Formats: sequence, C-alpha cells, structure tokens
Amino acid sequence: MVRPARLLHAQREPAATRPAATILLLRDSPDGYEVLMTRRSLKASFAPGAFVFPGGAVDTADGSPQAMALSRSRPTQTPEHRRFAVAAIREAFEELGILLASASGRAGYVDASLVGTMDRSSGTDFLAQVAARHLTLAVDDVWWLAHWVTDRDLPKRFDARFLVARMPPGQEPAPDNSEQFEPVWISPKEALRRHEAGRFDMIFPTIRTLRRMAQWPTVGDLLAACSDDGPAWISCPRAAYVNGAIQRFSEDEAPFGEVELTSPDGQVVHHLDWQSEQPVKLLQGLWRLTAPNPGRMTGPGTNTYILGDADAGFIVIDPGPPIPKHVERIAALVGKRLKLILCTHSHPDHSPAAPMLQALAPAPVLGVPSAPTAEEHSFFRPDEVLTDGQILQVGGTSLQVVAAPGHAANHVCFFLAEDRLLFSGDHVLNGSTTIVNPPDGHMGDYLRSLDRLAQLNPLFILPAHGHVLGSAPDAIARLKAHRLKRERKVLEAVRARPDCGLDQLVTLAYDDTPTAAHGIAKRSLLAHLEKLTDDGLAAASGAGWRAVSADTAT
Repeated sequence: MVRPARLLHAQREPAATRPAATILLLRDSPDGYEVLMTRRSLKASFAPGAFVFPGGAVDTADGSPQAMALSRSRPTQTPEHRRFAVAAIREAFEELGILLASASGRAGYVDASLVGTMDRSSGTDFLAQVAARHLTLAVDDVWWLAHWVTDRDLPKRFDARFLVARMPPGQEPAPDNSEQFEPVWISPKEALRRHEAGRFDMIFPTIRTLRRMAQWPTVGDLLAACSDDGPAWISCPRAAYVNGAIQRFSEDEAPFGEVELTSPDGQVVHHLDWQSEQPVKLLQGLWRLTAPNPGRMTGPGTNTYILGDADAGFIVIDPGPPIPKHVERIAALVGKRLKLILCTHSHPDHSPAAPMLQALAPAPVLGVPSAPTAEEHSFFRPDEVLTDGQILQVGGTSLQVVAAPGHAANHVCFFLAEDRLLFSGDHVLNGSTTIVNPPDGHMGDYLRSLDRLAQLNPLFILPAHGHVLGSAPDAIARLKAHRLKRERKVLEAVRARPDCGLDQLVTLAYDDTPTAAHGIAKRSLLAHLEKLTDDGLAAASGAGWRAVSADTAT
C-alpha cells in the first residue's frame, strides 16, 4: 500500500462486520423474470423503510453439524457456502413463510400447507422443526451471486452473501409484519425505474445488485452465470463528497480508486468535484491540478500532477495546454522551488505549457522529442531527453522513467516505486480508452507498452484525464482485453467486407460505439488494421483491406 506517512488523514479501524445472508427469490415472467422484495419496518435499525431482499445475520446453528445433516448440497459447495445458504433459507422462512425444503424421499418442494404448520416466531428452533417433519433443506438449489461488505465508514457493518434461488412453486410470501412488509414481485428494471422516480426507496447494495441483474434476461441465464467457485462480484463500497453530498461508489465505477487512495480506511473526507481553480491534494506531497480544457477528447480536462514539498522542491508532470491561468496556478503552488518539468508526450494538451511555466518558475523541461511522425501541433523539444529506466530524484521522490510508445511515439510514463503509483499520461485513462492515431500512434507498440506497465505491478494509476484508478493490474488487464477484443472485431469486419475502406469497416468493427464517434474511432481502426497487417492476418487490397488466410500467410 501507499506509505502511511503519505496519507492525508489519521487512519482508524472500521467497525467489525457480522456475517449475513440475503436471498433473492426469482420467478420467470412474460417480461423476463421478477425478484421478490419487501419493505423494511420504519423502526428497523438498518435501512428503515427501504425495499430489500429477505435476509439477516447468520446464526451459529446455521453451520452446525445438524444443519449440514438436514441439508442436501452440491459436491462443489464449500462448508461456508452451505452455512450461508442455510441462513438464507431460514431467513426466507422466518420473514416470509417461504421454505426451500423437500420432504424426505420426495421430489419437489414441500406444500404450503405444511409450511403453515411451522412456528416462525423469534427464538423458535428452526432446525428442530425441520428435523421433526423429516424435511431436507434444498441448499443445492441456492446459488451464490454476490458478496457485499458494508461500507467502511458505517457504524453497523455486515459481511453478506447475496444468494439466489427459484421461488418454490405453490408457496406465497406471507410477511411477518414486524420486520418485513408489503412483499412485491418486480423486475430489476422496473424496481430501478421506480427508484429513479422516487417511489421505491432502496439502499446502495440493492440498487447495484439490480443493475447487474438486469443484464440477464431469464432466471435460467442468471443461475447459469453463478458458480461454486465464488460470487459473480465482490464489493465493499466507498464514499466521498459530490456537490457537497455523500455519494457511494462500487469497484467498477470510475471514482472508486481515487477514494481508495485518499481514504484507505473509508472515512468520508474526499471531494470528487472537478474544478480547475484549486489543486486537489491526493496524498502528502502530491496534488492534481486539472486544466480548464474539458472536452470530448480531454474529459474533465488535462491533469497536471505536482509532487514534492517546499523543502526538497517540486516536480511537475504534464503542465498541460497553453492556458495562462492554469500555468499561473501551478507556479503559485511550486513558488521558487520547482526542480523538474516532465512531459509524458508532445500532444497539445500536455506539453505546450512547459515553456510558459519555465518562464515563471525556471526549471529544466524533460521528455522525449516528438518523432518525425508527429503532427505539426505536437512538435516538442525538451531541454533534456529522458531514457527508459532513468531515475529522477528530487528530495524523497524517486521517479522511474518508463518508455511507453503507442498512443504517441514519444510517450513515457513515470513510476513512483515507493508508493507503487504510475503516472500514465494518456496511455491509460479513466473513463475511456485512448486514441491510437497512426502514424505517430502504433497499436502493436501500445499493447507491448501495456505489458511493460503491468510488469511494474502498480497499485494506483494517475491518468492525464479522469480520476485515479485503483486495482491497477486489473485495470491494465481489462484495457488490453478490450483492445484484443476490438482487434478480433476488426478482423471479422475485414472478413465480412473484403476490399472495403475505413468508412465501411468502422460501422461493423465499432457497432457498439455511437455513430457520432466513428470519425475518431477510424483512427484507432486504422491502427488495428496496421497491426493485423504486421501480424500477417490482413493486407491492403485496393482502397481497403482483405483478410489473409493461414495458407496465404505461409
């Protein structure tokens, strides 16, 4: 992790978690499928008045030898999985009178009439009732969908497994009317629609679970996506301020990594609003100042990073576009202690401010000169040329130079090894993929550079556009997988439309991209085609391209 001395806030231990099980009972419907939800009591200590899935804390008896003896399970279900499944079955019975169990020696679920003879009141021995009626709990019909851990900033926390099962036929929900009220069958999309309209209150894990569930059209599809190897996703949300209000984020959302970096223990202290007037402090001795150049290609603007302190001096990474106000704000922060000005590459939103900053705060400009393939507006000549592997030292800050051509021929990244922070320039962005624009951009180089960055094993990526990225190795792996998936689509497009040019191929290869973005997409499409040509899988043919078969290639 980042060195503790770099953290902005004193860390504190989050509240302990209590194991809990939640069960999502599902049934098919003409519109896909529905999930059973209930409204919690307004007096409940947790999520009062919210619509939730049935569930509660795991009891010691749920994992007992008796519980295992009264259950049937899949060979691949672990003891932990079975314990949580028993808890989920018990909670569905106690809260809604629904029992996932069968009579010994009989197929199918028990009749609703038998369930009605059982005592659901608090403190009753559930397993004793199951044994007395010679029932077997259908643990093998329960699947593990998600693993949610309550946010670190909250005083009451659960370590909850979200489990899924088909609703037993012939049974109907009967809420206990003490903790659970108003059972409703609803599709994930309809629940989300009502929530957006302010008519269906839900808490964060419920909302995010429904959003993910909406991708599966039927109960069978959802169950097929589950396995005994682990949940489909794991999440412990984090919170920060947006427009003055607390907003929560899960791991797949763009701001999550930045909140993790600035507040590892989960305290709600960081503000995520994009602004250019003041630098945002990310760590001790690390600021981000975003240039006021938002746009389609720059997102919220170009991030300038400032490292160091007044005693040792400062390093500026990517001073940005030639906007005087932005340069003045950088100069105000570093004063007369600027030691190095670093540019990741020569594009006009990254390097042109370097000489302007140098005039206000004299320091050498370091980078790699623009290649002959660069466009005229990307001309760049540093005072000192960086070399791959070079170490730049200012005070206690040591930056390793990492050559990373691909987005631009002269692109470099910087790695702060002590804290495993990667300053990625435009090679890795948060919220979008970068453009690889030939001839200065090269897709083969781009992918090889991704592999090189992965070998550094960074924890966080600080991109030139967008919030800080966490789980850096996973982010790099996803980006490479996306590029290779796009490459396959490009090759399929060439096979489907041989001898066609970029205008025709982009509609196939980028059919998941808005038409308005196809003009930009054609530049990366060309880069993919050039790589396929280099790999011997495609060849120029007239005004277009043609796939090369294995026989032809040899």
